[in-house]
Amino acid sequence: MAGSSFGNIFRVTTWGESHGPALGVVVDGCPAGLTLQEEDIQRYLDRRRPGQSKITTARSEADQVEILSGIFEGRTTGTPISLLVRNTSQISRDYSEIASCYRPGHADYSYDQKYGFRDYRGGGRSSGRETIGRVAAGAIACKILGQLGIEVCAYTRSIGPISIDPSRFEAAAISETRTAMPDRDADTQAVAYLEEAIKRLDSVGGVMECRATGVPAGIGDPVFRKLDALLAQAVMSIGAVKAVEIGDGTTVTTRYGSENNDNFCIKQGQVAKTTNHAGGILGGISDGSDILIRAHVKPTPSIYASQQTVDQSGQEISLQIKGRHDPIIVPRAVVVLECMTAITLLDALLSNLCCRMDSLEAFYRKPELLRK
Repeated sequence: MAGSSFGNIFRVTTWGESHGPALGVVVDGCPAGLTLQEEDIQRYLDRRRPGQSKITTARSEADQVEILSGIFEGRTTGTPISLLVRNTSQISRDYSEIASCYRPGHADYSYDQKYGFRDYRGGGRSSGRETIGRVAAGAIACKILGQLGIEVCAYTRSIGPISIDPSRFEAAAISETRTAMPDRDADTQAVAYLEEAIKRLDSVGGVMECRATGVPAGIGDPVFRKLDALLAQAVMSIGAVKAVEIGDGTTVTTRYGSENNDNFCIKQGQVAKTTNHAGGILGGISDGSDILIRAHVKPTPSIYASQQTVDQSGQEISLQIKGRHDPIIVPRAVVVLECMTAITLLDALLSNLCCRMDSLEAFYRKPELLRK
């Protein structure tokens, strides 16, 4: 299957299926010398792990990561890092009834048209469990970025009609609320909204937001590899994401240019902007401001209410999906957004090292840097 790799220098290849023995990722291009252990990765995997509250799937998986290669004496060696997470709670019989029909909102039909064959157990490669590999790789990217003074933070901005109030933003609440909202009042309202949807055997969607701080100006390319284009590709590759916004996004279409332009100024002796409508990217290149991304996520397609579909023989039938499914994808997908953003930024940073002669000279004409 083509398209399972992402990145140019920091290259990530995910593998595995929802109901196979295991899933994982191979990370190539990670610099040697990074201190790395399984706990660094496990913290991120725990944030997307299923079965942690009543608004997530009841599937209970430890999602325990194993490092198979690329680490020696607690540090990366510069060779490919292979990471594995075993499946331990798959119940494939839950999917036997949909083996010969197409679930509404899923990739069943399109898979059949492309390959003529599909793994119907949990969706195979289109399952949300594929994101395990992305998160494991993203944990490594986040650690590297952290050492460079760059922080990436994602959270739930809205669930259905319930949105956070930026004035009540509390970073600690992201990991403490069931919805991953940084606003505890909004979390309470959103949980009540979700509970009503669950009673109706339905699901809901929402919006995730990610902010990257400390990204230097000058990252990205001006044509086909624009930084915002790469971020949009990375985020749109996350299952169930249907739209991506950078900065103020679609609201800019209602403004005058005088309202939307970010004026430049000098702050503490440095070029800065008085506003950040552009979301930290101008002409496909970072401008030194915070990079802001929003991802709009559709409602979970697996719902327990009866739906109309067709089977492989062309017969129209009624279908009631069984199994264990999230009534909303957003809270567990927040860390996936964070990790895909980090992977994209790190790859762009590494690519940027060779774009200027003075950067090459600063590195290769100072051999003492190589000995550190």
